[in-house]
Amino acid sequence: MKGLLEGITVLDLTNVLAGPFAGYQLALLGATVIKVETPEGGDLARQLGADAGLNQERMGASFLAQNAGKRSICVNLKSAEGREVFNRLCETADVLLENFRPGVMTRLGLDFPTLHEAFPRLIYCAISGFGQDGPLAKAPAYDQIIQGRSGVMSITGSLETAPLRVGYPVCDTIGGLTAAFAISSALVRRAQDSKGCFIDVSMLDSTLSSMGWIVSNQLIANSAPVPMGNDNFTASPSGAFQTGKGLLNIAANKQEQFNALCQLLGREDLLDDPRFVGRENRKQHRQALKAELESSLSAHSAEYWDPLFNASGIPAGPILDVQQALAQDQISHRQLLMQLELTDKRKISVTRSGFLVNGQRTGVEIPPPELGEHTDQILKELGYTHAQIEQFHEEGTV
Repeated sequence: MKGLLEGITVLDLTNVLAGPFAGYQLALLGATVIKVETPEGGDLARQLGADAGLNQERMGASFLAQNAGKRSICVNLKSAEGREVFNRLCETADVLLENFRPGVMTRLGLDFPTLHEAFPRLIYCAISGFGQDGPLAKAPAYDQIIQGRSGVMSITGSLETAPLRVGYPVCDTIGGLTAAFAISSALVRRAQDSKGCFIDVSMLDSTLSSMGWIVSNQLIANSAPVPMGNDNFTASPSGAFQTGKGLLNIAANKQEQFNALCQLLGREDLLDDPRFVGRENRKQHRQALKAELESSLSAHSAEYWDPLFNASGIPAGPILDVQQALAQDQISHRQLLMQLELTDKRKISVTRSGFLVNGQRTGVEIPPPELGEHTDQILKELGYTHAQIEQFHEEGTV
């Protein structure tokens, strides 16, 4: 399948998660992504992950997760020669993606105003924790810092356990998706006016923007959100319920779903209980309703109840660990995972995008690159001679 971004070249100067994740989404869409890394060690994610051996090889599992489909070139941007190499790269590029702290690219002489003057069609996307301006602009930011400042942690967990960190780097991921979306949109606009632009992605802004109902309840209804554990604040019964074995997520958000739930469990008496006759009543008495339902659910396991609920039109599903989630038939049917072979013949599995295009999966053909794996090849494509490349290596330019 021809990628939606085929013919687009992206220079990915990013590190660790938010930026590399954005670059990976663009690679999955067919863009040519060149990962520009420092000769000293490259992306820090190369040293991160659960496999210590891979970390020592600078091919950590964290790096492998979001850098497939990219080529790697090592360039010392602190040297004049390295910046000249980078300028040649910019001549061939459509997009520059970076997630340095604000001010770093300016000190290198590679900021947007400078590059825009030389390459007016270049789309420049900068991802940072708080954006390029404002009182927090230059503050260091990691995912958990943003989770705390955005209010995400305050509503995660229960009244007894909150605040809690979400179990994966959700703010980094949202920031990366926001960047990929903004870049794709800018490419559409550039096709009309041939002009590049500067995209300033803030992880804090992106996270708050993604918290739609939570934020709107505060801003519009003046209702302060509270942590509710596994319960859904919009409806009841909606949340995680204990069965005879295991938890089962149930979302009987509509009246007809609640009716079907009571009939399935043989608890038609609940339909006439004044505490549960309407949506608001059920929300006010959610704990009492939960106790009633769990007493009936205790007769069987979550595995038993799951298909019966769904067959009755009641949204439900088991609570799985990550291994179980990946092993679901639905995941294999949709071909979410793809297998790639590293240079040492080891095979790894990584995820694709969360969508199909005309019924076909997005994907990449090359595995995550070793540090600087494509340096000489890319330099030759830029027009440098063998002698010049050798000199670059000797001088530490690449």
